[in-house]
Amino acid sequence: MTSLPAPRVPVRLGEREIAVWKRFLRAHAKTIRRLEADLLEAHSLPLASYDVLVQLVEAPERRLRMTELADAVMLSRSGLTRLVDRLEREGLVTREACESDARGLFAVLTDAGYERLRSASGTHLRGVNDYVISRLDESDLDALDGVLRKLLDD
Repeated sequence: MTSLPAPRVPVRLGEREIAVWKRFLRAHAKTIRRLEADLLEAHSLPLASYDVLVQLVEAPERRLRMTELADAVMLSRSGLTRLVDRLEREGLVTREACESDARGLFAVLTDAGYERLRSASGTHLRGVNDYVISRLDESDLDALDGVLRKLLDD
């Protein structure tokens, strides 16, 4: 006889909790849209591409296994494959075989990718400051940091 999982108890959120959640979603979406628009206008570089380049420049030898990169940028493996295909066509990354695992591939930042990232990073950091950081005082930053750490704590 197979036991069935216990039924989930429905969660009820109050008006305040729902309002805070919606505000969080709107703030996130608005900030991301603005950052992306800035990068596209100034550098013809989508935010997801910028994120991939950042992950690679911070990685040892400027390379990551495709599975690690997908996790780092929070994309599905197929979504990352399509994105890396575009970046490879633009000469910003290359793929290298993994010597220890014939099925594994690395995404590697090229010199052109590094230069494109350097060019775009000022725009991105200015946007982060303008749209978020400059609007918060030290206590706001501390509070936000504490909240985000709680949300990321698995």
